[in-house]
Amino acid sequence: MSPDEAVLHFSPNGLLLLNVCLALIMFGVALDLQWKQFEEIFRRPRSFGLGLLSQLLVLPLLTLALVYGLRPYPSLALGMVLVAVCPGGNVSNFFTHLARGNVALSVSLTTVVTLACPVVTPFNFALFASLLPDSLISKASLEISFWGMLQTIVLLIFLPLALGLAFARRYPRTTMRLKKPFQQLSLLVFGAFVIGAIVANFKLFFQYYDQIAGIVLLHNGVALLSGFGVARAGRLPEPDVRSLTIETGIQNSGLALALIFNHFNGLGGMALIAATWGVWHLISGLGLASFWGKKKATIRLEEE
Repeated sequence: MSPDEAVLHFSPNGLLLLNVCLALIMFGVALDLQWKQFEEIFRRPRSFGLGLLSQLLVLPLLTLALVYGLRPYPSLALGMVLVAVCPGGNVSNFFTHLARGNVALSVSLTTVVTLACPVVTPFNFALFASLLPDSLISKASLEISFWGMLQTIVLLIFLPLALGLAFARRYPRTTMRLKKPFQQLSLLVFGAFVIGAIVANFKLFFQYYDQIAGIVLLHNGVALLSGFGVARAGRLPEPDVRSLTIETGIQNSGLALALIFNHFNGLGGMALIAATWGVWHLISGLGLASFWGKKKATIRLEEE
């Protein structure tokens, strides 16, 4: 059986829990947003613009090139494209801090791309998926997916962000007390959910491990290198280079999974790519951030 025919075991209650977890995470993110974080857009417009270019255009284009080179199963190719067009993951801000990069730039990019993703993500997916060889999706179903995905992202991303911002503005003192515990709890619940889903589908992951692992590792490596390359080509300062590298290499795989189960019936190849990405980009991101953090500390000691 090919990955195109595989379907992950996922109950309606599990889908509801996934949607709720993602919405709670975005609500928690909104509690920590402040206008001053967006000042970086105006202070470093070139860095911000190159960050958008890297994430919204360069990564999807390189993903297409990778698909044409590897010729994976169609469902795996669709999963790669969907991950590539999702916004950056929120953990990228933590990794940027650990790497001693420009955290304000990272937060600005994550927030703006996330706010734009209700339109940008389904549009980019429809565009780049239509360019895939032997695509599973016809033009008609792509149109249906666009509007369906837009509605889902509005409900799971935009609405929780708006509610979180409104709550923080209305109850600032309560927000200060709740935001850290709320964020930690929501991430913990989501992490437990992902682990549970992997355990429930362990046989499927094991069966296709040899086809999935190499693709995800290579794809994530391309994502990190694309961010690094765009930043270097733009002659950005070192902290901004690190921010763009991590921001491009860390994708919101949780959103990708939610879209797969809401609109693609848990198509095995797509879900396996997104779930494996969700685990691997944490490992690669943490490793790179730790390396850069130590590297900069060493440079400072040499300067002293």
